[in-house]
Amino acid sequence: MAINTLEYAKLYQTNLDLQVTQQATSGWMEQNAGQVKYNGGNEIKIPDIVMQGLADYDRDTGFVRGSVTYKYSTYELTQDRGRTFSLDSQDVDETAFGAAAANVLSEFQRTQVIPEIDAYRYSRLSALATAAGKTETYTLAEATILAKLYAQMFALCDLGCDMSEHVIPMSYTAYGVLTNNTTIQKKIDVGDFSQGGINLRVKMLDGVPLIPVAGNRLKSAYVFNDGTTSGQTAGGFTVAAGAKDINWLVLNRRAPVAISKTDKVRIFAPDTNQNADAWKVDYRKYHDLFVPLNKQPLIFVSKGA
Repeated sequence: MAINTLEYAKLYQTNLDLQVTQQATSGWMEQNAGQVKYNGGNEIKIPDIVMQGLADYDRDTGFVRGSVTYKYSTYELTQDRGRTFSLDSQDVDETAFGAAAANVLSEFQRTQVIPEIDAYRYSRLSALATAAGKTETYTLAEATILAKLYAQMFALCDLGCDMSEHVIPMSYTAYGVLTNNTTIQKKIDVGDFSQGGINLRVKMLDGVPLIPVAGNRLKSAYVFNDGTTSGQTAGGFTVAAGAKDINWLVLNRRAPVAISKTDKVRIFAPDTNQNADAWKVDYRKYHDLFVPLNKQPLIFVSKGA
C-alpha cells in the first residue's frame, strides 16, 4: 500500500497525548511528570529525593557531611482503557483515510476520553483528601463562599505552601456563585495560566487560578465501565451510587502527578484486516494520578451537601 500506517500511528500517538494535556481541565497536572520514566506498558518510575537538613558549620572541622538519596520508585498505572474502530473501505478510500482517522480519534478523545480522564483525576483526589481528613461539606452561598475559600487556601499556606502555587478547579455552579458576587469583584482578576505549552486566560482570586470544570466531571466517585458487562457495554463512565458533588478543590500545583499515555495506536488496512473489508484502528490509553505522601496534606476538597 502507498499509505504508511506505521507513520500515521506514530503521528496520532504524539498528537493525541498533546490534545489531552491541552484540553483536559486537569491537563496542567501532567507538568509534574517531567522526571517520570515511562518505557511503555503500565509501569512508571517516579523519583524520590531524600536528604538531610542543615547542620552547624565548625570553623575548625568545616562542614558536617550530609547525604542525599535519589532513587526511582515503581508505580502501576491502574487505568488501562481502549477501543477499536472500523472505517468501511467503501466510505473511506486510501487517500482519505488519514483525515478520516484523525477526525475520528480526535473527536473520540474530545468527547469520551478527556472527560473520563478529568473525572478519574478529580475523584481520585477526592478519595485521597477524604482519607487524609482534608474534606468539608458546604452548601454554596454568596454570603459565605469567599470566607470558605480563603480559610482553605490559608490552611494550605500554613503547611508551607505558598499561595502563588495554589490552583482551584471548581464546578461551574460554584464558579458562578463566586465570580458573579458583586461584593468581591475587586478580588477577581484575569491572568495567564500555562498548560500543555499554551497560555490560557483564566480568572484568578488574589492571583490563584480558578479553573471551571463541568459538573459531570466533579463527583467524588465514578464507575468506569468495562464495555462488556451487562449495563456497561456503552463504555465510558457513570456516577457511582452515593457519590457527592465536588464544589471545588484547593490544590498545591506540585502535588498531583498525572500520567496519560496513548500506549498504542495500531492501524490495519482493509487488505490485512481479517474481520472486515474496513480500516481497523486500535486505540489504547494508560493513565493515572498519584500524589506523593509528603504532598497529600496539600490538597483540600469541598463537597456539596
